[in-house]
Amino acid sequence: MPNTALEHAVTRIPAFAPEVSAGQARERLLGERFDSASDVVILDADSRLLGMIPIERLLAAPYDTPLSELADTDPPVALPGVDQEVAAWHAVQHGESSLAVVGEDGRFHGLVPRRRLLRVLLEEHDEDMARLGGSLKAKTAAEESVRRRFLHRIPWLLIGLAGAMLSAGIVASFEERLSANVTLAFFLPGVIYLADAVGTQTEAVVVRALSVGVSVRRLARGEAITGLVIGLAMAAAFLPFALLYGDPGVAMTAAIALFAACSVASLLAMTLPWLLNRLGRDPAFGSGPLATVIQDLVSITVYLLTALAFT
Repeated sequence: MPNTALEHAVTRIPAFAPEVSAGQARERLLGERFDSASDVVILDADSRLLGMIPIERLLAAPYDTPLSELADTDPPVALPGVDQEVAAWHAVQHGESSLAVVGEDGRFHGLVPRRRLLRVLLEEHDEDMARLGGSLKAKTAAEESVRRRFLHRIPWLLIGLAGAMLSAGIVASFEERLSANVTLAFFLPGVIYLADAVGTQTEAVVVRALSVGVSVRRLARGEAITGLVIGLAMAAAFLPFALLYGDPGVAMTAAIALFAACSVASLLAMTLPWLLNRLGRDPAFGSGPLATVIQDLVSITVYLLTALAFT
């Protein structure tokens, strides 16, 4: 069970019945080898945990004192499958140096000693700091071999290639309309580029947010509204320029398509990194090519369909 409490538990530890005296327990410890002896475990006949005694308390207790009187009967415990970080923090918050791993039936599975608790906390701290700085996946990607870099990237680029073929087919299906009014072809690259640029900006914000643990839900409303406002601003700025070419229908086509494409770009750029992250894939590799090909297809389709209505 990787990254769980059970993974870090040791079983060669001092364990006694509750009726054993402190002096008897000390005598039995002599000459024995343990994985950890920082705490003594008190078990019943069925190996159920009754309590724990710090070794310092055991050494200082009078000879005839029963272990049941020395034991902490409410020690920190964790189920075997509990995440290692959760288990370690439970022990720290309880003020104990060890953590008992106990099944749902109460049976004792082992003890996580202080050195392993400390190691878990340090590892989790380093991972959290790396995630906070957005460097965990970046460091992994930077250290990959050429083969792994190729295998990580080529599937997304092949999807992009398929999208390029599809976009060529869509444009070809409007060949008659483009031939009748060649001015329509002037503005198509600009619409595609600006929509991609808006999407790229949103992707950068979302991927950065995911790297530091920020939920996409917190960004959704602001980014969606921003996409609409940017689309409106781009359309308003582009319309006078398009009118210089002397065809109001084409100018309206370009402006409306630009507004729609920029607005949709923000939504796609939020959704794809989030989806890839949920699927356990690195959004830095996949979201860019995938969002680009989908956005290009949407931009081309919207532009040419708008052209049917205005030209």
